[in-house]
Amino acid sequence: MWWASLVSVAVGGVDKLSRVHGLENIVGLIAVVVATSVLARRIGVLSPILLVVVGIGISFVPGLLEIELDPEVVLLGILPPILYVAALETSVPAFKFNLRPILLLAVGLVLFTTVAVGFTLRMLLPNVPLAMCFALGAVVAPPDAVAATAVARRIGLPRRVVTVLEGESLINDATALVTLRVAVAAAVGEAMDGWSIARTASIAVIGGVAIGVAGGLLIGFVHKRVSNPLIDNAVSLLTPWVVFLPAESVHASGVVAVVVCGLSLGHRMPTLMSAASRLQMDAFWRMVKFLLEGSVFLLVGLQLRALLADVERPFAFTAGALAAVVGVVIVARIVWLFPTTYLARLIPRVRRRDPSPSLAGPAVISWAGMRGAVTLAAALALPATLANGKDYPRGLFVILAFGVIVATLVLQGATLPTVARWLKVPGDDRTEDALAEASVQHEASRAGKARLEEIAGDAPDGVVERLRQMALSRSNMAWERLGRADRETPSAAYARLRREMLDAEREVFRQARDSGRIPEETLRQAQRDMDLEESLLERGDL
Repeated sequence: MWWASLVSVAVGGVDKLSRVHGLENIVGLIAVVVATSVLARRIGVLSPILLVVVGIGISFVPGLLEIELDPEVVLLGILPPILYVAALETSVPAFKFNLRPILLLAVGLVLFTTVAVGFTLRMLLPNVPLAMCFALGAVVAPPDAVAATAVARRIGLPRRVVTVLEGESLINDATALVTLRVAVAAAVGEAMDGWSIARTASIAVIGGVAIGVAGGLLIGFVHKRVSNPLIDNAVSLLTPWVVFLPAESVHASGVVAVVVCGLSLGHRMPTLMSAASRLQMDAFWRMVKFLLEGSVFLLVGLQLRALLADVERPFAFTAGALAAVVGVVIVARIVWLFPTTYLARLIPRVRRRDPSPSLAGPAVISWAGMRGAVTLAAALALPATLANGKDYPRGLFVILAFGVIVATLVLQGATLPTVARWLKVPGDDRTEDALAEASVQHEASRAGKARLEEIAGDAPDGVVERLRQMALSRSNMAWERLGRADRETPSAAYARLRREMLDAEREVFRQARDSGRIPEETLRQAQRDMDLEESLLERGDL
């Protein structure tokens, strides 16, 4: 049963980490992730790049964080929650509108890169089966959009560029892993004709979608009937594996199942959970996402010394092969993206719905092809031998995958802000966004006041008037954002003064607790209420 597998993976994984690596390594890993992330923000470097570099440095220090990257831990333990939280945060309407470019990148480009890298490797290694060369092509084909979207948001790239990159990252792992499964099966001697490949791909996609939809309905039903925020969050934590493991057990794509389930639940989240559950879940998943993403990039860097020990080829050959593979990976993305972007507009229906963009947009997307931990985990999962016990340079394949990750992160990740500035990629119109927000907020306030008039009944006049003023205030704040930026708005002045008042109120409660006038529980409740109010001030909602 899939639930038994879930328990087995969880218990076995914890036991393995504790027994082999020790609790000290886990604590050390998290500490280095936190410290490096803080340093990255201080010096203005993208944290995934610095984490990989720090990991490489630590890998050459004997006895310090000697952690072996287990591919199952990444593919079964880390990938599902990262994909799930990304899907929860993805706009379904924006995803649907951009489905064509997303699929062209997540499916078409992955297959194109797989073939290009496969034939390049076959020319360099003529004795290695072509299927195995395609396997490495599938390993290095899917970009990891963590770094790309981090840069995109930081430098203010258009919202659509971010949506396309995020959408690509949600699906491309599924394409790559299914392709890898087919290539490895052919390399180890299984009969793989056109029908077998089509059947494998169909089961993976259709089965993943079906299980994802069913999981979204089931988990949504549970969230609807749960009122305790802690239980809601526990259900949310289990959700990625609740759909991933059953999908994998029937040879469907667990990645597709997690993405479909996450998109379904994220789109319906306002109606599924209470406000308290949503607030707590948002904070919980932000922390989990930060630690998991940071850990996988650090773990990638930590593998270098061990990987170098497995390479038997001369350094010159290895360096040349790496340069060739990195070059093909980067060029393939550029070569694929521009024709598919503009040739599609030759179709009148596509052109009317989505006019041709400027060259800057596709150019910056073509340079956002950084690879991540899934690439290395998939490489480490490659078989030790092929059909009839034949050997192949597995160590070389793994180091090539590692080199692609480091090269694309450092080369493309570090230069993406410069490329975006050089291309003068226009950002979203903030005035237009603020105008749309103000218009919708005005409609929402009117709806709220209309509902208030319906249900006010015998409520005290003071209470009703206060609620009317609150609705009016929220509407006014949205319109204020359209005003001049060189002077303090009434809402900003309110927030500044109210924060000072809250600090004074907190001090009174703290002194009352210290003197014994109120119990600790009273302080905590008051602190929570004041913290919630201050968080609204920071978001500009009060």
